[in-house]
Amino acid sequence: MLMRTDPFRELDRLAQQLMVPGTWSKPSAMPMDAYREGDEYVVAFDLPGVTADAIDIDVERNMLTVKAERRPVAKADDVQMELSERPLGIFSRQIVLADTLDTEHIQADYDAGVLTVRIPIAERAKPRKISIGVGSGSKEIVG
Repeated sequence: MLMRTDPFRELDRLAQQLMVPGTWSKPSAMPMDAYREGDEYVVAFDLPGVTADAIDIDVERNMLTVKAERRPVAKADDVQMELSERPLGIFSRQIVLADTLDTEHIQADYDAGVLTVRIPIAERAKPRKISIGVGSGSKEIVG
């Protein structure tokens, strides 16, 4: 199996975590997986610690946009933070969808910190059998 490696990937990830949290004008990226499962295209986004009401999904033409906001947890007055590594702020991801997907019937579920978006394959893009007609008589090609 051939794998593409990037020696600076971990450095980039660490730099993103240490930088200022994402804002609406400059959101941070969220990790995702995308795969085909039967007659659906599935995209799974990791959004741990985000409430379902803080997730926004839009489709415009063939562009799927997912935005989410991880807000700070309300703490009591006597709580002193010792370590805070979980990034807060705005996260966003945009995906260009192929014309072979049915954007009218997209479904989304959020469970255990994972947003799963299911996009059906359009009927016109599914494989189908073509019947062959048998013509009567012979045809002459004049040239």
